[in-house]
Amino acid sequence: MLDDLRNEASSSFEETTEPSTLEGELSGMATHRQRRRHFLGMTPAQRFVITLLLFMMVCLLGALCLIVFEKVVLPL
Repeated sequence: MLDDLRNEASSSFEETTEPSTLEGELSGMATHRQRRRHFLGMTPAQRFVITLLLFMMVCLLGALCLIVFEKVVLPL
């Protein structure tokens, strides 16, 4: 694997790709970006609701842990 490392490294700089190949790759990336409209298949409003619920759960669990470990005492 490492026997011909120096030759492989120098040959990658010497080899050039054709411009038509690069244009094809760039156009393929552009269509890929257009297809990917929603992250995880959700709309922005749905992602906001999920994020808000996750934030509320973390806050609630953090407060519960503080009460359980007696770092905060409830005024009763």
